[in-house]
Amino acid sequence: MIYEYWLAGIEGISNLKKRKLREVYGNGKAIYYIEETNLKKHTFLNEKDIERLKKAKKTVNLEMQWEKSVKKKIKFVPYFSDDYPKKMKVITDPPYALYVLGSLPDENVKSAAIVGARNCTSYGEQMALQYGKCLGHAGVQVISGMARGIDGAGQRGALNGDGTTFAVLGCGVDVCYPRENIGLYMDIQKKGGIISEFPPGTEPLARNFPMRNRIISGLAEWILVIEAKEKSGSLITADFALDQGKDVYALPGPVTSALSQGCHRLIRQGAGILITPEELMDEWNLNRMQIGQKNNKNEKMLESPERMVYSCLDLFPKGIEELMKETELSISELMERLITLELKGYAEEVSRNYYIRLL
Repeated sequence: MIYEYWLAGIEGISNLKKRKLREVYGNGKAIYYIEETNLKKHTFLNEKDIERLKKAKKTVNLEMQWEKSVKKKIKFVPYFSDDYPKKMKVITDPPYALYVLGSLPDENVKSAAIVGARNCTSYGEQMALQYGKCLGHAGVQVISGMARGIDGAGQRGALNGDGTTFAVLGCGVDVCYPRENIGLYMDIQKKGGIISEFPPGTEPLARNFPMRNRIISGLAEWILVIEAKEKSGSLITADFALDQGKDVYALPGPVTSALSQGCHRLIRQGAGILITPEELMDEWNLNRMQIGQKNNKNEKMLESPERMVYSCLDLFPKGIEELMKETELSISELMERLITLELKGYAEEVSRNYYIRLL
């Protein structure tokens, strides 16, 4: 297996060519010891490919790399392994191998991808948390990229719902990116896994991220796009999903929001519309979590004036003037109640004088 690890880690040679080499020679060890004259006989290899193979033999310390990976408890799963996900074998350009910290998704359990903008709104973040938690509670595995914003929120929601989640990275599985998600990175390994097609130690290069999106969609039955600009990585994931015959859903938002334009385009093209997690669970015939029950419980725990203000808040920010009209409270009374709700963890001021409800 050490030679398969070597072959998988060679940059610049496509997954298809690596598989062809293995089909011809039977295993990685035989490929490692091929003479250059024999390599030149294969029409599917060009001069650059042959040079890369030669260079990899000279520059790679096989034993050292393998031992480092083993010490870090990184699983190496080549495409011919019984553990390699069957879903991945049918996508365009399946990875020659996967590197895993933790575990791979259970193929007998349904999976949904939650993807969206890194620089998301509070509305998008709260909805990602809500959908992730509901999916996790219903036993649906959540797949995403552990990026800032929507990805991380959806995966944190899945963990909050006592579910499992899997992060597909655009770097090595031993590289936490973004660094600020180190807590999430560690938690995912306990209740899911970190997955990459890039060898351990690979830095998070920009060119790697569009590639990993085909794996995110490939591992999931359904793809939920929470917030996305007109041109974004989330739409690349959605395009991969459509090519793979998967169902895509998108969250509508304000028509004036740039972060909703990509979602609206998907809906216009026929994507399912995300209304509530409960409705989605019904559509998928899954046991759903009654999120509304929590809100009712929260309201009962609050005193009457606070409960009224809380019931007027939404996941999308509302301004002071709008809240004054809805509650018919004076500005001093309203501000007092909002501050109380913030201190109790039921509300948050997301920008000056604009508030949202926290679930």
